[in-house]
Amino acid sequence: GKYIQRIDQALEDELALYSESEFIEPLKYSLEGGKRIRPIILTLAAESVGKIDENTFAASCAVEFLHMESIIHDDIIDNETMRRQKDPFHIKYGYNTSILTGDFVLGLILAISSRLDNARITKDLATTAMLMSEGEMIENRLETSEDVTFDDYLKVIEYKTATAFEVAARIGAIIVNGTEEQIEALTEYGKNIGIAYQIRDDLLDWKNEDKLFNLLIKKSSDPRDVFNKMEELLKEYAQKAREGLRKIPDSNAKTNLDNLIKFTSFKA
Repeated sequence: GKYIQRIDQALEDELALYSESEFIEPLKYSLEGGKRIRPIILTLAAESVGKIDENTFAASCAVEFLHMESIIHDDIIDNETMRRQKDPFHIKYGYNTSILTGDFVLGLILAISSRLDNARITKDLATTAMLMSEGEMIENRLETSEDVTFDDYLKVIEYKTATAFEVAARIGAIIVNGTEEQIEALTEYGKNIGIAYQIRDDLLDWKNEDKLFNLLIKKSSDPRDVFNKMEELLKEYAQKAREGLRKIPDSNAKTNLDNLIKFTSFKA
């Protein structure tokens, strides 16, 4: 709770810089109701290897804005009609405003990154934005394919979802000057919890015809085989995330990072 409070305050502070902008109301709408899991991971990762400060929370805003921008565009691509129990952005504000807001948000991320004045963080954010777009393109191509494999599925969720978790944990370690070993360990944690998180999400939403996971079910002679495989993958990536924390010193922050892994456990 205390982390979400501080992250929400940091997000408010960032938006306050643009209070006179045409985009301020759409931005506030888009931020409503988010779980803030990526900025929480960034903050906890930072706290697990160093001392958090205002720069940590500014960086956490950058990863939340990156997630927000991807949702705006994903909902258009997927023709979503509901998001967090309310109208998705493009239905509320229209397609033109959605596209322009996505562009504006990328500008917000660049502005935050310039304040942090760390070329490594800027590069990691840029790479993540590109990989997330690559993942969306791959998914679009696979949706018309007759031969989707588990490897295809994992590549899409690694690019579309896990990269944002990965960059959150990685930046958290970088911004507090963690050691290279700690940075790489937390990078592995972020990537693997991100994959586990998305597998869990797909298992919960398995009836959704638009999910790539649904194509695996349709091509299977026995859907139970797919569910069993998914549960094995879920355990595998959750364990990999746990292994990533082994090189991190014990602390409340590390315990909380480990507790987040437990949220990914699910039995179909």
